Amino acid sequence: MAKDKIICGIDVGSSKIATLIATVGEDDRINLIGVAATTSKGVKKGQIVDIEEAVEAVTESVESAERMAGYSISSAFVSMGGPQIESINSHAVVAVAEPAGEIKESDILRVNDAARAIALPSSREILHVIPRTFTVDGQEGIRDPIGMTGIRLETDTHIISGATTSIRNLAKSIGMVGVNVDELVFSGIASSQAVLTDTEKELGVVLVDIGGETTDIVIFVDGAIAYSAVIPLGGRHVTSDIAVGLRISLESAEKVKQYLAKPIRQPVIPEGEREPKKKEEETLDIKAIGITEDIQKISRKAVTESIIRPRLQEVFKYIGKEIKKSGFGSQVPSGLVLSGGGSLTVGALDQAKYVLGFPARLGKVEGFIGLTDEIDSPAFAAVAGLVLYGTRQTGSSSEMSFPVIGRTLPLKAVTQKVTDLIKSFLP
Repeated sequence: MAKDKIICGIDVGSSKIATLIATVGEDDRINLIGVAATTSKGVKKGQIVDIEEAVEAVTESVESAERMAGYSISSAFVSMGGPQIESINSHAVVAVAEPAGEIKESDILRVNDAARAIALPSSREILHVIPRTFTVDGQEGIRDPIGMTGIRLETDTHIISGATTSIRNLAKSIGMVGVNVDELVFSGIASSQAVLTDTEKELGVVLVDIGGETTDIVIFVDGAIAYSAVIPLGGRHVTSDIAVGLRISLESAEKVKQYLAKPIRQPVIPEGEREPKKKEEETLDIKAIGITEDIQKISRKAVTESIIRPRLQEVFKYIGKEIKKSGFGSQVPSGLVLSGGGSLTVGALDQAKYVLGFPARLGKVEGFIGLTDEIDSPAFAAVAGLVLYGTRQTGSSSEMSFPVIGRTLPLKAVTQKVTDLIKSFLP
């Protein structure tokens, strides 16, 4: 255990703050040892709106995961989302430093530097520069040009940027918890690491991560990210619709939504007997759900078809507009993969297929051993992806620190300056 590396991921979402702590052994197996999810505070649409409340919520989540793992953490990979995320594809060309020799890593860094030299407002910073494909002396479609011989090196990259203010506020909030930021990662990229297969990425696929107040869209074509965007709609909008439609509180509406998401248990009917009438299925058991309001019977059909379905259709229509805007709609035969807590909403898969006309499946987190049952839900795709992302970054893991029971607050505020890092996505 002493030789194992420890990696932590913190997903700062609008509905929950999730923390994962995992160890990576010499055999590269990722063992999950700490999981925690707490109610989000001070975060709206993926952005910090109250630093004090956000620090309190993140501290609670981190402490809980540390107690489960039995170790303290000093740094973490942190997710970032929100409508302020923007992306653009860029092309760059450089001359190989040693035309008579081989293309080296330094040449890759130079061409990536050239690609990131795009005109950005002073209010924005680059989060990711992701190489999609390379071209060497006119030969296109090269994944890894290192070791090849050539004179002219070109690259097509996907660049994701965020608002400087949002980046600094998030980094400051995590720093005040006493945790350094290894890297800020776009939450859509993180989710794609956890739920997409290599085959899907190669054929072409659309990842749709439905969060509390925003939905991340990431399109993969030929194994690389071709387009990414965020729309300001999420699962909480469905909850609000239920609250308004049934005239109940948001807390009760959330309970109704979660209850409807559970699969209906079908009784085993002996041969020769008639199937009983489905009265129990048509009306919801208010006591079982835990609704405190004094209301009449709730019809399952009325809630799902009159309240939830129209909102889901609106969400997927917006997603369809983004897919059309990307221009890659005809290059995604693998269809859609849904993740995030909002993907568990009743009827989400059916509406994705109906509105967009693509095949769709629910994402499943893969690649872990240990406490896997704790993250057996699409809602943990982003935070699980952060850990997987961290294991693929060279030199990013830190040695395990001393055992800890809990943190003692107040902690000394540590403000981590967010540096521009070029992280290669090459295999």
